[in-house]
Amino acid sequence: MYSVMGATGKVGGAVAASLLKAGLPVTAIVRDAAKGAAWVQRGATIAVADLENEAALARAFAGAAGVFVMLPPLFDPAPDFAESKRMSTSLRNALASARPGKVVCLSTIGADAKEANLLSQLALLEETLGDLPMPVAFLRAAWFLENAAWDVAPVRATGILASHLQPLDKKFPMVATADIGGLAAQLLQEDWAGRRVVELEGPRRFSPNEIAAAFGAALGRTVRAEAVARETWEDQFRAQGMRNPTPRARMLDGFNEGWIDFAEARKGTTGLADVIGALVQSD
Repeated sequence: MYSVMGATGKVGGAVAASLLKAGLPVTAIVRDAAKGAAWVQRGATIAVADLENEAALARAFAGAAGVFVMLPPLFDPAPDFAESKRMSTSLRNALASARPGKVVCLSTIGADAKEANLLSQLALLEETLGDLPMPVAFLRAAWFLENAAWDVAPVRATGILASHLQPLDKKFPMVATADIGGLAAQLLQEDWAGRRVVELEGPRRFSPNEIAAAFGAALGRTVRAEAVARETWEDQFRAQGMRNPTPRARMLDGFNEGWIDFAEARKGTTGLADVIGALVQSD
């Protein structure tokens, strides 16, 4: 049996779907039993647990040949990343108690960056889980192509893709969540010893200009990318309700300046046009 956290989200859902497609038994871990009904219909069992309840999480992991784990995204963390530290410790305690056969943990590009930024939360997660007694693989995924979902409505309305990634012709490492889920499911079926790091990006890198062009093709209209001036970012993020925008801004700096990058990553297969087309159709 394989236990999968985040099954109601994009990545966890792709992991669970890939395992079921392979004919493997899956326990989908959900915070709300009602949201797990769709997985029961697809042949999975469900377990209700979250990171606030170590005992319930340990029960969901117990007896599993492998588990897929992740932290929920947190875009406005405390300056000391207290929330992520607390959740990482809870997850480690549950895994140490349950002792599943292996662990695949969703991490991120930039988990090895030296400068503090939003992605440092997952560097802390890697550190917290790194000494578990079972085999652990950290799947460091590139920038999610599905992040463009936030842009669908404004692009549809204005024909402008406001980009914090810049220069606009720079190609950035990005990946589709379907590819992340597929590789995580593959890793769960492999054997290894100790700690392992696997990097993943898409079949090639994409620029903001290319994302704008993909939106234009999907929407049947002209779309252009426009860089958001760096000096406006933190005020803009505060206006959106963020209390501590500096980590997010520094993450973007890391991509733009090149100190968040991969050394040698595996390649996914899902292209930009496929993801943008699906996002436009689902909006």
